[in-house]
Amino acid sequence: MAGRMVVGSAALAGLVRPASAPDPAAGHRLLPVAPELTGLLPNRGLRRGSTVAVATGQPRRSGGTSLVLALLAEASRAGSWCAVVGVPTFGAGAAAELGISLDRLALVPHPGPEWATVIAALIDGVDVVVTAVPTAVSASVANRLAARARQRGSVLVPYGRWDGADVTLQVVRGAWEGLGQGRGRLRRREVTVSARGRGAAARPKEIKVWLPGDGLTRVIPRSAPAAAAVSATGRSTAGRLRQVGLAVASAPTGPSRRAALTLVGPT
Repeated sequence: MAGRMVVGSAALAGLVRPASAPDPAAGHRLLPVAPELTGLLPNRGLRRGSTVAVATGQPRRSGGTSLVLALLAEASRAGSWCAVVGVPTFGAGAAAELGISLDRLALVPHPGPEWATVIAALIDGVDVVVTAVPTAVSASVANRLAARARQRGSVLVPYGRWDGADVTLQVVRGAWEGLGQGRGRLRRREVTVSARGRGAAARPKEIKVWLPGDGLTRVIPRSAPAAAAVSATGRSTAGRLRQVGLAVASAPTGPSRRAALTLVGPT
């Protein structure tokens, strides 16, 4: 399907409601999270207008991506739109298995040099915006994006180092389950997640959770209908991935100032 170019936040106009509008499924100021994660957040959910960072840890593949998916799942299931920016390896199949609605998921794998402008545009129209943090982000840019999220009622979820977040979550320990004596399959991981922040989140917390959760550890037969919900390529069988060009409002015409926006869901 041919892409279509639109300008700035108009990329999502007509597809999503304004992030600041009341959400009848999740409440006006709070988006739900999985029950096992509520103890990490001061409001027991994702408060609209807040910045909830997920630190990557060392090494980078330390469970942070699974934690991001777990944070999105309940809000997406309740009807919220989500966006993931700057994570080209993000797996739509893994997202679907955790319950994230692919019909309300926007992917921007390569935001380009105008990263901050792309994030600002998405904040205007998406409930939860996850973004990999570029290596060099000034404090002034971070503060402007956090302020925009507060104004628009969106939840900003930086994935990486982000100073000044309301809450910072990080997987600090983990142990896999599923391998036996020379055979088996990695099925789930018990992780310890720490939370630190400011205000109501000033007191550090730690909890142990399963990622994926208990409800996702059963083996689904290959012939079961649920197994066909997402193809091996990570694309929903309900429709093909649609790629839409997202041009920033202040940018002149030219490919160097554009970001690719992939809407995951039926065409």
